[in-house]
Amino acid sequence: MMQLEQYIAAWRAHDVAAILATLAPDCVVIESFGPIYRGHDCVAQWVSRWLAEDGCVIDWTIRDLRTSGEGETAEWAFHYRWRGEEKRFDGATIATLRDGKLSYLREYATTAALYDWRGEWQQTFATTVS
Repeated sequence: MMQLEQYIAAWRAHDVAAILATLAPDCVVIESFGPIYRGHDCVAQWVSRWLAEDGCVIDWTIRDLRTSGEGETAEWAFHYRWRGEEKRFDGATIATLRDGKLSYLREYATTAALYDWRGEWQQTFATTVS
């Protein structure tokens, strides 16, 4: 199992220690919502607080996972609940490995519903770009 698979499995299990076990002690994790978490202590505080605030990973399904000698990338679908709200989105992670651990991990999120373009843009794109 690759490190990103282990990281995501640990989130699904709500297991802070298992999440930290996938990360280098001086890791940098950039969440798709904007925050940057630096090092094990900061990541542990973030995950613990998120879980304490009704955070629950309902499902996190990897759709495509690739590895090279220096990193891993994944496309995925994320379904979660936080502070009483349930949400879903598609995203991707780009990660760098060092000594078999994730040393840099950056997540990206799809910001609107996906659709097949048929010559017209949906309203969400027009208002976002304008």
